[in-house]
Amino acid sequence: MPLLTLTSDIGNQDYLVGAVKAQLLRINPEFNIIDISHNIPPFNYPHAAYVCRNAIRNFPAFTYHLILVNLFELKPEQILLAFHNEQYFLCADNGLLSMILEEKPEATIGIPLDKTTIKNTLYITEVMALAVNQLVNGESIKNIGLPDAQYIEKNPLRPMFSDNWIEGQIIFIDNFENVIVNITRAQFEEQRKGRHFKIVFKRDEVIESISESYADAAEGEKLALFNSAGYLEIAINKGNAAGLFGLKGFSEKTRQVTSIMQTQLFYQTVRVYFQ
Repeated sequence: MPLLTLTSDIGNQDYLVGAVKAQLLRINPEFNIIDISHNIPPFNYPHAAYVCRNAIRNFPAFTYHLILVNLFELKPEQILLAFHNEQYFLCADNGLLSMILEEKPEATIGIPLDKTTIKNTLYITEVMALAVNQLVNGESIKNIGLPDAQYIEKNPLRPMFSDNWIEGQIIFIDNFENVIVNITRAQFEEQRKGRHFKIVFKRDEVIESISESYADAAEGEKLALFNSAGYLEIAINKGNAAGLFGLKGFSEKTRQVTSIMQTQLFYQTVRVYFQ
């Protein structure tokens, strides 16, 4: 059975997630649908990219990933169908694809949308489902839309580097209010070069060691570790780091230089000093 994943910013409070799945099954009752998340914060590209990238890498080859995130931030004219690392991606042409992949996909197809049809979530779902069904039935990806389509690209949110520090942004806060920073273990070790380090956040909170698990810290104590996706995580053993420290997910709006926004950056960024 064809394996499809669903990721969206729809939430779980109304009918729409169920209607989307019904739409998929109307196209092909054999679709095996797996939910990744329907709680992506609207317009939060770094959060969406983190969730999609780290979930999708664990799926079997030739899984179809339908990403219904920020579908209507821009007037939709095409749906993107991409193939990369033995995975299929279908999403809006809004820049998210490049943030998920962090590189050029092996193949990118533009599926034009009918100019006479009202563009809503169920219509977009239908277009995606029909494309997947064509692929499942043996159609070449190049025949489904316009090959080598031009599409919007957004730069992935990356940490900043200096000789003696690395600064990352908080890109995700999980259900336990653990804080995920866009610094990978590989980036950390490459910059560290065996030196002592201090992880500093909220101006004066400091952590000077990397734990292997939450149990390495006493109950109620803060710690840092690298999570299962390989990203730096700040947590409190049996506590909620985001709430207790006032930490927040990074917002692209803070790129605007105002005194209020600059103050907010202290609660959205983490810096590691090496010495």
